[in-house]
Amino acid sequence: MSEEFFDVVNERDEPVGRATRREVHARGLLHRAVHVLVDDGAGRIFLQKRSMKKDTSPGRWDSSSSGHVDAGEDYDTTAVRELGEELGLYAPVVPVRWFRVEACAETGEEFVWVYRLRAAGPFVLNADEIESGGWFTPAEIAAWVRSRPEEFAPAFRLIWLRGEELHLQL
Repeated sequence: MSEEFFDVVNERDEPVGRATRREVHARGLLHRAVHVLVDDGAGRIFLQKRSMKKDTSPGRWDSSSSGHVDAGEDYDTTAVRELGEELGLYAPVVPVRWFRVEACAETGEEFVWVYRLRAAGPFVLNADEIESGGWFTPAEIAAWVRSRPEEFAPAFRLIWLRGEELHLQL
């Protein structure tokens, strides 16, 4: 597998250079990521349980799909790519941008665009990325995040709580 390269960005989310995934994470450099929340149209959201092979937050629950923005790529392209890579879902359109999260410790110094997409599956989960997945109501997720926060990736916890703060509903 070849080394991944990311755009390093400044505090205004403007590219200022490129570095390897390893260097970006080791040095805490600002970079970009996306999270996509997929709802089934019946009030449930698909969450993935991250593979134990992942280098960050292995075995923790996370957004339906998420990933880094590769060097030279934009947020929208990444959202579409990650849906295909992780869920086998090849969206005919770019998901809807929902809200943005500033880079911080919880996101691993990533600026994050959070997207929404309505799709009921079936999904083909990439075993290298995802151990399992399931459909949950927002109320179930909210109670779970509050009672057992350690079961979730830190960025997802932040995204979920930020969405609640903004009174956003799927």
